Amino acid sequence: MAVILPRTVRRAAEAALSLHSVPPRAACHFARSLGGVSSACSMEFVSWQNGGGILHRAASVDPTAVVEAGAVVHSGAVLGKEVVVGSGAVVGPSVSIGQSTRVGYNVVLSNCSVGEFCIIHNGSSIGQDGFGFFVDEAGQVKKKPQMLCARIGDHVEIGANTCIDRGSWRETTVGNHTKIDNLVQIGHNVVIGKCCMICGQVGIAGSATYV
Repeated sequence: MAVILPRTVRRAAEAALSLHSVPPRAACHFARSLGGVSSACSMEFVSWQNGGGILHRAASVDPTAVVEAGAVVHSGAVLGKEVVVGSGAVVGPSVSIGQSTRVGYNVVLSNCSVGEFCIIHNGSSIGQDGFGFFVDEAGQVKKKPQMLCARIGDHVEIGANTCIDRGSWRETTVGNHTKIDNLVQIGHNVVIGKCCMICGQVGIAGSATYV
């Protein structure tokens, strides 16, 4: 059965194929599985030559960076020299990752920046909404806006399955050379200084300062 496409769609498809894009059906299915990206948007994702991962055409990725198969890098993201993004990881829109940082398997980065020479172990999540709610006059529980970012300094190591929330009234910050163990929860608006050591299963409540 023949399918007739509008000229603009046809040109977009041809351009994507010329950049070694993934097949449209596969790109659509993969992008949707990562957060409801439409089939039209899926045409904007192309395969990366170093590792076989998928990049948005508007991402800025250094030629030495490796994005492994099954990983995806979204629009506006910036990956520096010798960055490695492991299989299953997601680098969200406008996220920046500094030189020589290694991102483990199934890590999710959104609404954040990560400095140089960092290690983020498998399954960690950085930049998701913090736990912020209030009860309105009608007794309904409402979500407080979580609009700011999380900032991770240089030479930081973050253990497996650790979560660091984005800020609401100030940015969540982790200072240079800080080391964080597995299974740590860092709430929104937390400020952690330089050279701190945080052991496994620690929880730091929102808006705390730890230096």
